[in-house]
Amino acid sequence: MMIVAGVFEVDPARRDEFLRDQEPAMRRSRAEPGCIHYVFSADPIDTGRIYLFERWESKEALAAHLAAMQASGRPPAGVPMLSAEVLQYEIGAVGPVGR
Repeated sequence: MMIVAGVFEVDPARRDEFLRDQEPAMRRSRAEPGCIHYVFSADPIDTGRIYLFERWESKEALAAHLAAMQASGRPPAGVPMLSAEVLQYEIGAVGPVGR
């Protein structure tokens, strides 16, 4: 299993616009084989912070997703990101929290 987690900083006044701009990408990604979860979400306390959470069945599914994103090209950014950090995590075991 692969998890992708990201944090983006945007102008707080344009946060909702940034999230709306991500809706088509979320819909496309969720329809891809191997996608379990794919969401951009707003931090309810820090109004300029957006989180990305993705969960993929396998490294191969994530690789196919990334290849498809690269092949389609990215549309011009409507809302500039002030900062961004996106990391992937390869998960070897999954279980209840605290065990």
